[in-house]
Amino acid sequence: MKAIVVYESLWGNTEQVARSIAAGLTQHLEVTVLEVTGAPDAIPDDVALTVVGGPTHAFSLSRPQTRQEAFQQGATQGGETIGIREWIGRLHLTDHAGPVATFDTRIDKVCRLPGSAAKKASKLARHGGFAAAAEPESFYVSDTAGPLLAGELDRARDWGVRLGEDAERRSRTSSR
Repeated sequence: MKAIVVYESLWGNTEQVARSIAAGLTQHLEVTVLEVTGAPDAIPDDVALTVVGGPTHAFSLSRPQTRQEAFQQGATQGGETIGIREWIGRLHLTDHAGPVATFDTRIDKVCRLPGSAAKKASKLARHGGFAAAAEPESFYVSDTAGPLLAGELDRARDWGVRLGEDAERRSRTSSR
């Protein structure tokens, strides 16, 4: 069984989380990690799970304007023209598309405020016809440019393990 992890990262923190999630998933699935600017417009038929993540900007998914502002502040990764929001919007649902799990990175100082890139991505994916594989998950950074809080990469890897276990269980159940 295969999984893909698609991420948007401007400072490198979300990429680190994506790669830790992928490390957990590899205990159960064959995993491909893709930066969003190189992600396909359709989920391949042989993918049993898609994991999507990006940074929370202005209490939601990034937009071209918020990405441009990040680059003005010194961000060095990603691109201004496409982020997770735009990628999910152009995805084509196939009959064989597996469920989607979403995650984000957020500043720990505002963790109690409403709005989350993961929640918005999950909502957009569901509106596009994709089933949710799990509740949206947030991972925390100390400031806009990071770093990630202690223990977040371990938590991300553990979340990946659980997602992989769930995907295996769904596969066994559907093949009966």
